[in-house]
Amino acid sequence: MLFNKKMPHIVIASNAYKNSLSASVAAEAINAGLKKSKLSCTTACVPVGDGGDGTALLLSKYLKAKARYYQTINAIGKSIQAPVYYTKNNTIAIIELADASGLKLLKPDQYAPLHANTRGTGILIKRALNRNVKKLILAIGGSATIDAATGILSALGARFLTKKDTVIEDLPGGLVHLHRIDTTKLHPRVHQTEIIVLCDVKNKLLGSKGAARMFGPQKGASHRDIAQLERILRKVDNVIYQQYGHRISQQPFSGAAGGVAATMTALVKATAMNGIHYFLESIHFGNHLKKADLVITGEGAIDLQTLEGKAPFGVALAAKKKGIPVIAMGGRIDDESRKLKRYFTELISINKKNATLNLALKQTETNLKKAAKKLGDQLVQQFPGPPRPKK
Repeated sequence: MLFNKKMPHIVIASNAYKNSLSASVAAEAINAGLKKSKLSCTTACVPVGDGGDGTALLLSKYLKAKARYYQTINAIGKSIQAPVYYTKNNTIAIIELADASGLKLLKPDQYAPLHANTRGTGILIKRALNRNVKKLILAIGGSATIDAATGILSALGARFLTKKDTVIEDLPGGLVHLHRIDTTKLHPRVHQTEIIVLCDVKNKLLGSKGAARMFGPQKGASHRDIAQLERILRKVDNVIYQQYGHRISQQPFSGAAGGVAATMTALVKATAMNGIHYFLESIHFGNHLKKADLVITGEGAIDLQTLEGKAPFGVALAAKKKGIPVIAMGGRIDDESRKLKRYFTELISINKKNATLNLALKQTETNLKKAAKKLGDQLVQQFPGPPRPKK
């Protein structure tokens, strides 16, 4: 990397480091490390989200939206409070599915993928619709659920019925008996509101990389649970196809958050989008790149999954279009991947090779600072820049 001016400007666009640091704290840690190095540079912290945990809070800060807290329930029906973020004049509502229906709200012994559902998120959406918002942005990463949004939709008035027209209350487990979906009593504002669903994975609904088989284990699903959930998702797919002519299992992002994006696009005309691309457009990321000589991004793991729509990939694509080099910092790096090297100028692992996961999570902030300082010192060799004033 060769900088074409005396003092390079570095944009720090990190994502959250899962189970460790928010995107904002991670960006500040990288910035602190650079400032401790020998490199003379200017920096801008532009933390990013891709639809995963923390995206709604981060986007609310950029859009100057304020939180209102509501009584709702978590994925297993326990009463909690969760926020909805509203922009000025209630034009836009931003909701994080994980704030109501997230895995982070449950202890491992509470994971129940056959009974955990998204009703709590539906309650938040209903509150926002009652305030007559024009646009609703739903970030769906980090869910504890594989219910194909049936919890959300039931909270909004949809009914999932058996052959005998009995309402299925046990979601998603009872959906093995699904025969018909009644949407006649959906909230009246649903079809009058633009609903954007931000997805951080492109996986399809069914199959080896689908919602149940790929993501079920991390939500507590056993082999038997996974087989049952696959049958349930296939049932939902078939019923929606029979009633509405939409084969949701073939849609992009249909496997995200246990099928939330798939069913919402079919039944409430929501638009499922690549989360990081939408996020970068919303914050006018291109303006931040105008002065940039280098971009640093990162998250917990940088591997082939990163190229499926994760934040660092979106950042790299945006920078690549403008010919700006991008460095990615991760707790775990697949540095042998040729595909990754097409998009990232350099891949930096912030952890020692033999570090345990628990230790790595505890030391993420410290290790980010150390890695950034080391990077800054290395960049000086390529560009010495003006001398730093003596303290």
